[in-house]
Amino acid sequence: MPITLENVGIAVRDLDEAIAFFTDLGLTVIGRDTVSGEWADTAVGLDGNHAKIAMLQTPDGNGRLELFEYIHPDAVETHPTLPHEIGMHRVAFSVDDIDAALETAATHGCVPLRGVADYKGVYRLTYLRGPSGILVMLAQDMTKS
Repeated sequence: MPITLENVGIAVRDLDEAIAFFTDLGLTVIGRDTVSGEWADTAVGLDGNHAKIAMLQTPDGNGRLELFEYIHPDAVETHPTLPHEIGMHRVAFSVDDIDAALETAATHGCVPLRGVADYKGVYRLTYLRGPSGILVMLAQDMTKS
């Protein structure tokens, strides 16, 4: 049976803030909506599900993020995931210029957790906290430079 990745869904505190962050990094909004009703309750498994959503896509068209901000029920605050915790970990992006991507992220108050690492001269990569505490990895393939 063939399978493809549809998207990664991330709940956020502020949909517009998250959209601004990811579009500044280069993703494109391909749709926005507000969803609710029996179909949404059934799909998500949550009674009274009502959320604002946005679908974003990477420039190559292969990667999508679905961001959602809950209207009902109230969103539940959690502690940001740490790199060693089991469960949903991070979203990772390849970038052509990690320094430029980090300058963009910094305009949103997002900086590397520790710095930029060099993996054997092949990759430069870092983790940072995006909007709503989302753990984001940026990686630059140095063999393409």
